[in-house]
Amino acid sequence: MIHNIIRDKSTRLFLFLGSFFIANAIIAEVIGVKLFSLEETLGFEKVNFTLLGESGLSFDLTVGVLTWPIVFIMTDIINEYYGVKGIRFLSFIAAGLIAFSFLVFFFAIRTTPANWWIPSQAKHGVPDMQAAYQQILGQGMMIIVASLTAFMIGQVTDATIFKRIKKLTGEKNIWMRATLSTLVSQLIDTIVVLYLYLYISLGFSFAKVTAIGIVNYTYKFLIAIVMTPVIYLVHSLIERYLGKDLAQDMKNAAMREG
Repeated sequence: MIHNIIRDKSTRLFLFLGSFFIANAIIAEVIGVKLFSLEETLGFEKVNFTLLGESGLSFDLTVGVLTWPIVFIMTDIINEYYGVKGIRFLSFIAAGLIAFSFLVFFFAIRTTPANWWIPSQAKHGVPDMQAAYQQILGQGMMIIVASLTAFMIGQVTDATIFKRIKKLTGEKNIWMRATLSTLVSQLIDTIVVLYLYLYISLGFSFAKVTAIGIVNYTYKFLIAIVMTPVIYLVHSLIERYLGKDLAQDMKNAAMREG
């Protein structure tokens, strides 16, 4: 049985794309606790501007943005060949595994650390390994809920818009359905996670959260445009792997599904 599954190109491709999709979603959630300066990372002077009355704004972003673009590229590619049901299936698996990961982190943090381990990295600037471990992996419950909620809504939105645009345009204009679906889903993702976490949970002002959201979405908007050629590259590689006939059959089936 397993030999037949592995030999089937469409199944093997789904396993590969799905695994890569889920892995990047989990990685983004775990590493996202760190914030970084986009300008200084790229070697530019840090900007400082005012928006909606909020001063001191710059492009300080979560490092989760390193892998989230990959997740949304995978969303569009998987949608192309496996439809909305394929994306929905993988999104639920990813959300479940992310929740499971944080549950494991919760219990891991609460294990009693070995006494010698706590100061073991003091010479490297980490005097308390237990405190560092807890701060990195012990994200608050509200940010986890906000992030998972935004992820699920964003994924379903992306897949739905992608399919509707394809119904209107057909096989042409891959860039249009991929870029527009990502831009809309990223807007929703940004709004949901920031307002749930910063506005409702932490009590930031509406103006401040909105200003931060505009800055974050501007980055996501630019990345969505820049990543468009990658969509074409991955699409080309998949077409070559599957063969023209099988690829077309899969895309037709994806469009016919409910």
